[in-house]
Amino acid sequence: MAGFGIDEIASSGAPRPLREVVRPTTLIDAPRLGRQLGVRLTLASETFQHTGSFKFRAAYNVAAQVREREIITASSGNFGQAMAYACGLLGKACTVVMPHTSAQVKVDAVREYGGRVELTDVRVKSREERVQELAREHPQAYVASAFDDPLVIEGNASLGAELAACGLSFDAVIAPVGGGGLSSGIITGLRAAGKDTPVYAAEPLLANDAARSLRAGRIVRNESEPQTIADGARTLSLGQCTWAVLREGLAGVVEVPEEKIAEAVRLLFSLANLKAEPTGALSLGALLADPERFQGKQVCCVISGGNVDPAVYRRILTADYE
Repeated sequence: MAGFGIDEIASSGAPRPLREVVRPTTLIDAPRLGRQLGVRLTLASETFQHTGSFKFRAAYNVAAQVREREIITASSGNFGQAMAYACGLLGKACTVVMPHTSAQVKVDAVREYGGRVELTDVRVKSREERVQELAREHPQAYVASAFDDPLVIEGNASLGAELAACGLSFDAVIAPVGGGGLSSGIITGLRAAGKDTPVYAAEPLLANDAARSLRAGRIVRNESEPQTIADGARTLSLGQCTWAVLREGLAGVVEVPEEKIAEAVRLLFSLANLKAEPTGALSLGALLADPERFQGKQVCCVISGGNVDPAVYRRILTADYE
């Protein structure tokens, strides 16, 4: 049973378990797109998840399990939307620190879901710095990381559990990576179900700290927030909690150039009839960036979200993105 509305959840007393609230991922067989890319392709789309991305899985799991009635977090948009919505379901307050360059559609959505938005110029002060300032001002609040929290990984593991139970046998699962919450969650969910399916992370080449970390055997940070079109991957580094899973659990990281990210967005629209944001299209971009690695395999690409600014989406579809 899934898809309860606000009134049902908010009036139910104790929070409902995540499995009763989350929308199961949408599995799409994509033979036409797969043939073009030389793989047998399944898309696991989280674009139809509550708030339009996988982030609801983690946000609800955090908001439902912490005792605090106020939550402060940082987000480029999707986690902020999800946390604002989850807090609304559970009668909690939410403040989201967002970069001043955030897509307006995501800023508006956080506010519409009842969250308070704090915009920060990341060239002057990082999201993390502003969150810590707010935490000092509001010591009663819970500071929620969008990725570096065991509750986040646990929430995202629900997607790995669904893939494990879907009845399909994959040679590889590819998921976008920023801070690592999604990929570490998928690995955790698959392994808990007894599946050893190789999991690959797809990362913008402009924001390749995960790839550099895997090569170095330690967390390597970006000096500043990378300005990739995949705004959900504009993180400074992997988290300590996610790194503990990814350093042993990832089969590899594929670094995706900007033009391949944009091409993946267009292919999903034209050959799979699916709207994806650039971050959500990273997994398909990995097939474009490194086709030999996956040639002929049964591949599941996780399309992590569909929240893209209409103007940006139009420019990408018309190949007018710089």
